[in-house]
Amino acid sequence: MKHPASLLLAVILLLVGGVTALFPMGRYIGGCVAAVGVLVFLFPRVPVWLRWVLGVLTVFALAAFVILELPILRDARTDADPKADYIIILGAQVRGTQPSWSMHDRLTAALDYLNTYPESKAVVSGGQGPDEGCSEAEAMQTWLTAQGVAPERILLEDRSESTQENLSNSFAIIAADGGDVAEGVGIVTSEYHLHRAKLMAEALGAKPIGVSAKTELVIMRINYFIREAVAAAYMRVAGVLY
Repeated sequence: MKHPASLLLAVILLLVGGVTALFPMGRYIGGCVAAVGVLVFLFPRVPVWLRWVLGVLTVFALAAFVILELPILRDARTDADPKADYIIILGAQVRGTQPSWSMHDRLTAALDYLNTYPESKAVVSGGQGPDEGCSEAEAMQTWLTAQGVAPERILLEDRSESTQENLSNSFAIIAADGGDVAEGVGIVTSEYHLHRAKLMAEALGAKPIGVSAKTELVIMRINYFIREAVAAAYMRVAGVLY
């Protein structure tokens, strides 16, 4: 058998990548690990000229990933002086009627913000999926009020099914409440998601102020930072808000 070491390593990488990709929080990490496994298998078994092609394509893909990832990393923090009359808390999955890990991270960041700026109001934004026991907005409203946030400080947006709808529907609610998002509006979401959310908010006529929610599960954070590079590429290539 030729190149047994590379075969063994490729099999291990493909197995690890395949198993990891079965879990939503590891899908993109698993895909990357599996791709490396394919390269490890192919590289010693193809002609020299094809090795050069694979090498160039790999370098190009890594360079494109870095270029896309840099602004995502840059925006993965709370902006300086984030005070705003309104913040929008972008929804995440609800498990039954309880916040998922991602939603809990976002709610924790929002609670810190609302305690720091007691005059600000929050729009909790997110509809109800087919596997959710209540709307994302309702789950967030329940959690915030249980933590002592006054109900009159919380505005409900429970119809959206995408980030674009989260923002556009929430902007309409803020306008009806007398606010102006063009003067500044806080966007509370996971750190990896802030860049794309701010791009969408700007495209919809708002002045976004980033409020970063740290993703506590490290594997989830890495996985979704990888995903955001793919999503940012899609936004640029397709020319759509996504």
